[in-house]
Amino acid sequence: MENYEWLNWTLLLGSFGILILIGYLSSRAIKDSDAAGFLVAGRSLGPFVGAGTIVATGFSGWGFMGSPGVAYEFGSIEVLGNFFFAPAMVIAVLYFANFLRKRADELGSCTIPEYVAQVHGEGLMARWVKGVAAVITIVLLLVFLTSQIKAVGLLGASWLGISLNDSALLMISVIILYTMLGGLAAVAWTDTLMVSGMGIGALVMMVQIFTDISPSELIERLNAINPELLNPTTSDPYGESKGSVFLVLPYAFLFTAVLPYMAVRFLAFKPTVKMHQVAIWVAPMGCLLSLVPIVGMYVRVAHPELAQPDQAMPVYLSTFLHPALAGVITLFILFAMKSTANSLLHTVSSAASHDLRTALFPESKASNSRILWINRSWVAILGLVGFLMMLYAPPFMLSWLGILGSGTLLAVMIGPVFISSFWRGNSYGALAAMLTGLVTSGSFLLFTQVGWVEGPLYGCLASSVVYVAVSKLTASATAAQPVGRYRTN
Repeated sequence: MENYEWLNWTLLLGSFGILILIGYLSSRAIKDSDAAGFLVAGRSLGPFVGAGTIVATGFSGWGFMGSPGVAYEFGSIEVLGNFFFAPAMVIAVLYFANFLRKRADELGSCTIPEYVAQVHGEGLMARWVKGVAAVITIVLLLVFLTSQIKAVGLLGASWLGISLNDSALLMISVIILYTMLGGLAAVAWTDTLMVSGMGIGALVMMVQIFTDISPSELIERLNAINPELLNPTTSDPYGESKGSVFLVLPYAFLFTAVLPYMAVRFLAFKPTVKMHQVAIWVAPMGCLLSLVPIVGMYVRVAHPELAQPDQAMPVYLSTFLHPALAGVITLFILFAMKSTANSLLHTVSSAASHDLRTALFPESKASNSRILWINRSWVAILGLVGFLMMLYAPPFMLSWLGILGSGTLLAVMIGPVFISSFWRGNSYGALAAMLTGLVTSGSFLLFTQVGWVEGPLYGCLASSVVYVAVSKLTASATAAQPVGRYRTN
């Protein structure tokens, strides 16, 4: 592999140049007079770019590094669980995206915390809702960002022959640069480029695997290693019950519809875009990327002695592909991980520079150009914070840490974002629901042995119940607002 390091560096630096160029071109489209330029790409995304950024962000890092590791450890249950993300994304696009886009456009919302605050009232309580939502978003997505930085660092280190820390710093520096330049427009356009490479990479890997070993032989050899890999008696790591894996479908739907770094894409579509056009692109992209966990099962057959399951993908690339082809596929996988990292970074920086700032200082006046540079500065600050968190974090499994951050944030946001779409509570209910989701899902994932999907879904249930109950109990305190339905004007 050493003889091909020059090729790997050439591919990497060339891709860096393209990504930075896209960031620069996107920056020219950001209007100083329009805050939505940086935050929601000026509401300019079309069907293909919108679908590309949704799928790239949804599958990306965990799909190409974490998911093969889970499949290596637990077997076919991960292939089934991963597949549910494609139909879940399609359902979210078809049945929720248009509502959220239209409602956010009416309110002038540029972020999900801002949308939550505007839906649930005005004045001091709305500021509290926005501030709390922003702080929780920053904390939990920084946890998720830590896993993404480590994932991209691990793969880059083995590919380039450098240390993990040097690789992670190199990758996050470039992500910071193009995200600073173009905001969500740069993120969306680079994601679309990345998802094209991800699809090619997934296709090449499947061709290599099934020309080397037939499906029947793969099944036979996995069964010889451990029958649980093919016919599990539980849904571990998703839950103890054999049917727990099917909970991934509602989880993935809510993941797409509610999480701030995913749902903000719905706010960025052009008003003229028809969501069925987006779904037509999301479906094949998602189905193709759902095949990637098979790599982990293939490596389990060939190298059953791996000490770290998360090494399944790096071992596959270094062992089963020609070094030149492995270099290209590795670049595509790095693309995958960057597509989530840049989305997380854009969302946490938006929460800090826009949501938290306006919640704390609603009357502050600043020029539009100064606000743009505040947004950009927070991208750099929080990108470096994520890198430092990776340096000092204890050992963890990539997929688990990602679910701790994203799954808990899902439980935080389900009431104020999703339940409010058909039953609107008030600001007290929103605050109580967010805190309940944070404590419930976080406690299940940190202190119990429940499945990775079950913990966040328990948090979602508790948060939703509290959202309705507290809103009803405090209805008299917000009697001036119509509770349980939207204003019609």
